[in-house]
Amino acid sequence: MSLKKSKLDLLVRVRYSNPIPPPPCPPKLLEIPTNPMRYARPDFLNAIANDTPFPMIVDAECGMPLDLGRWECLWGDDVNDSALNPDPQNLPSLDPKDRFLLGDPSANSAPYTNGTAPVSGSATSTPLPAHVPWLRKTEYLSREGVQRVTSAQETKPLPQHIDVSRSAQLRDIEASFAACNDPSQFDLSTLRHPNKQAVIAVESFEIFPDADIWANAYDLFRFNERPGDKPIDVEDPRVDCAILRPMESDGDHFLSYYLTKDDESALEFKERRRNSAPSTLEEEPKTTRFHLWRDFETVKIEQEVPNEFLLVIDNGDTQPNVSSGGEERLKGAYYKNIERKMTLKKRRTNVNEAYVGKWEVVHISHERMSKEELEEREELLAEVTDPAFLLSRDDVDADGEIDVDALGQASGPGENDERGDIMADIF
Repeated sequence: MSLKKSKLDLLVRVRYSNPIPPPPCPPKLLEIPTNPMRYARPDFLNAIANDTPFPMIVDAECGMPLDLGRWECLWGDDVNDSALNPDPQNLPSLDPKDRFLLGDPSANSAPYTNGTAPVSGSATSTPLPAHVPWLRKTEYLSREGVQRVTSAQETKPLPQHIDVSRSAQLRDIEASFAACNDPSQFDLSTLRHPNKQAVIAVESFEIFPDADIWANAYDLFRFNERPGDKPIDVEDPRVDCAILRPMESDGDHFLSYYLTKDDESALEFKERRRNSAPSTLEEEPKTTRFHLWRDFETVKIEQEVPNEFLLVIDNGDTQPNVSSGGEERLKGAYYKNIERKMTLKKRRTNVNEAYVGKWEVVHISHERMSKEELEEREELLAEVTDPAFLLSRDDVDADGEIDVDALGQASGPGENDERGDIMADIF
């Protein structure tokens, strides 16, 4: 035997609705400018009269008696019936008092606003949608108006036929190169912003992958509020070099946020990082102290970010970077893709919580890269420096994905593997 349970929302179902008519006057405690003379017009109560149904008791003729004795053609034979069936080519003249009956009432109908009739002929005022209840949130009213305007817009017709053959694709690609490189076809004055027609292009840059930072992985972190103890209008150089350390406590994964003690330490750390080359590292490098600020937990994680990049516009006057071997790069726009996007919020602080691996102070220094790390970096840089990179890859399948089993694990067991496991659980 099976028991079927059902939940009743209401004991008695509502069978009859009692709509509330719109108020003729402004609500109390709200100062709405209005003209007192509108109360003296006869059409002041039209909105209430139209929305209030009146009970009508009619007879068998529905309140419109019809006297058929006035037409003799109904009772006799061979009688002229032009009174009932006029000639369409020769219609009788219409009384001027009845000409308004031929108009379409729906063409001039508009909702009443606060008991007043709408002003006709105003192109700037946008009336509210018809049949809008009074007790309703304004956000829903604005949303309904936007949806109505959007649906009324005409959709642009799409081309009927698009050639997607290989020859057509090669032709379009070659045409794009010609449009960008041929001075006779490329004109900055003809370029317009897709949404702001008044914005024009003043300079063009060639786009290159940024080989200086291509081997690094970049994630985009968004905080609900600015981290640190300084106000928003005060520049904080410590935020540029902050540290996020993945942590775990009782199965809960979060990130610990570290900042330097003062601004001078942050500026010195960034200057040393900018001017330090792998070949010029000291045997005992200097360390920088980072102090735990607070913990953050992830709210939203986007694993695939296909349309957002780091873009650096170089006018050609940038000093050579030590990571690039001192080589000057050309004028252009250099990009690097963003791998993940995360939104963080402050984690509730528990004074008595003492999770494993909690560090109050972290000492950061620059060390030489190992042989495995250098090989991995060179392999990542080959994507943008080696023209035959895709042809020399044997461990890439048809979709361009790397076979992890074929590459093997380069790092051995230790704390790095533990940190990597925690990071994998977070993402």
